[in-house]
Amino acid sequence: MRIAFLVASEGVEQVELTEPWQAVKDAGGEPVLVCPDPGEIQAFHHLTAAGRFPVDATVDKVSVDDFDGLLLPGGVANPDFLRLDDGAVGLVRAFSQSGKPVAAICHGPWTLVEADVVRGRTLTSWPSLRTDIKNAGGTWVDEQVHVSKEGPGPLVTSRKPDDLKAFCDASLHEFGA
Repeated sequence: MRIAFLVASEGVEQVELTEPWQAVKDAGGEPVLVCPDPGEIQAFHHLTAAGRFPVDATVDKVSVDDFDGLLLPGGVANPDFLRLDDGAVGLVRAFSQSGKPVAAICHGPWTLVEADVVRGRTLTSWPSLRTDIKNAGGTWVDEQVHVSKEGPGPLVTSRKPDDLKAFCDASLHEFGA
């Protein structure tokens, strides 16, 4: 199980990166930190800078075929930066169309909206994304975790860090762990 964790150079909510990362490792999988830019990423705890993490691969050097699934951590700034990167949006779209599982938590679904892959799907997120998801043709629900089977592949979504246990369990199940 090789899972791409797609993040921007800064702004990812650290716990939404590290807890799923550890869950993938504990399940015997290989998490891979993918970013539009090489080097390191700056994670945050809400609005305060937290840890730094090395990038394993850049968006332009990977493809869907390299992985068994995609995970999109949140953080307010992280998905907003990703939405502006054509390569990142293209990678999200390719994963979503491939039938491979995609998982997104908190503000992570913003990148799904930008990739135009929520139409006809049901998902959850941080509550402020509700209108964006509806405007993009999706159905928003207020649930701890929701697994959408309406598209080519499963889409696992959760609302916030408090939902991480349920998010990790559902994501690992869909990733085949």
